[in-house]
Amino acid sequence: MNPSSPSPASFAASGPLKGRVRVPGDKSISHRSLMLSALAVGRSTVRGLLEGEDVLATAAAMRAMGATIDRGDNGIWTIHGVGVGGLLQPQAALDMGNSGTSTRLLMGLVASHPITATFTGDASLSGRPMGRVIEPLSQMGADITASPGGRLPLMLRGLCPAVPIEYRLPMASAQVKSAVLLAGLNTPGITRVIEPIATRDHSERMLTGFGADLTIENDETGARVIAIRGEAELRPQDIVVPGDPSSAAFPMVAALLVPGSDVVIENVGINPTRAGLIEVLQAMGGDITLTNERVVGGEPVADLHVRHSMLSGIEVDPGIAPSMIDEFPILFVAAALARGRTVTRGLEELRVKESDRIALMAEGLAAIGARVTETEDGLIIDGTGGEALPGGAPIAAKLDHRIAMSFAVAGLVSAANVMVDDMTPVATSFPQFAALMTSLGAQIS
Repeated sequence: MNPSSPSPASFAASGPLKGRVRVPGDKSISHRSLMLSALAVGRSTVRGLLEGEDVLATAAAMRAMGATIDRGDNGIWTIHGVGVGGLLQPQAALDMGNSGTSTRLLMGLVASHPITATFTGDASLSGRPMGRVIEPLSQMGADITASPGGRLPLMLRGLCPAVPIEYRLPMASAQVKSAVLLAGLNTPGITRVIEPIATRDHSERMLTGFGADLTIENDETGARVIAIRGEAELRPQDIVVPGDPSSAAFPMVAALLVPGSDVVIENVGINPTRAGLIEVLQAMGGDITLTNERVVGGEPVADLHVRHSMLSGIEVDPGIAPSMIDEFPILFVAAALARGRTVTRGLEELRVKESDRIALMAEGLAAIGARVTETEDGLIIDGTGGEALPGGAPIAAKLDHRIAMSFAVAGLVSAANVMVDDMTPVATSFPQFAALMTSLGAQIS
């Protein structure tokens, strides 16, 4: 991504969206499949890998630390791993681009290896705090020197052997949980993470699939206690990555909002720790049917049949937030077209994503005519009852891919075009977004 060359695009109301589409591979699973394959001894393959910039940053980092990673002409990726404990000293800084997931999870991997790595990123990533990962990894013995505010660039000196810890997550975060578990892979003894509020469990599923000794229990308070025994030997795997539910969210909401639409989104991961948006939209009256449900590589998958629906505003249970934290920007767009009021709370984490997503969505939605009130931890939105938004105002996406795609969908249900100032960040997670939406009938110029 070249920040000096923004790529604006205009999104306009269109006729009904129709067709069958597939979204790119799940970003969370793609990251983890590369990392764990690189730590297995032998040859793993990955089909359906998301080939966005974030995941490619992970691939480049694992290559820099000794793994052999190749993409075949057939789209199948082959990884020859170095084994747990076998990561090599990278010869240059690891450039994470815009990927917070790559940064936090790789910090965990490096923390228990006898190597030093410098992590850098783009302007957006360099503004994101890493303190909540630095804290537990420092307890395990890693020596971390960060820029002011716990930000990138930072240098991490791993400790081997690292110190096993029992760490209670102060706030729900799959990335922090995963960073500690990955550090625990090469740490003697048992490392435990206590998770009061369940978050996405791709790391636990995939670690188990690769052969790690991992257990999950509930303590007397109901919190999940995830324990991993270190000095693991991981077995190579053949992985099939399901479609990313966070990417499927955009055509799904578009089909619900654009009158007459009837869309099938194939091969979408419906892991319960990720499927909160489907549950909320159905509660709002969204016509979303799960068909062809199956399990692929330990992950539940289905096709989503979505038809235009009149949505009704609801109070969203804050407890569901971890299972749809990346989908709130597009939910806010859906709420803006719903009948009645939608209230969201408990979304503080959205303020430290690629951007302050609460503030940006409030500002942008207000600019295109939505009735929105920003609170400390969420938004209150009074919907139009299905009437098109006025639109017409330009949107500054602030290098945030989900903000850009959310306002692209808003443009499809606005009376006047919505211009998004820069769609290049979309390449981090959904490079085919514009082509996919156009194939369904969306008007983009």
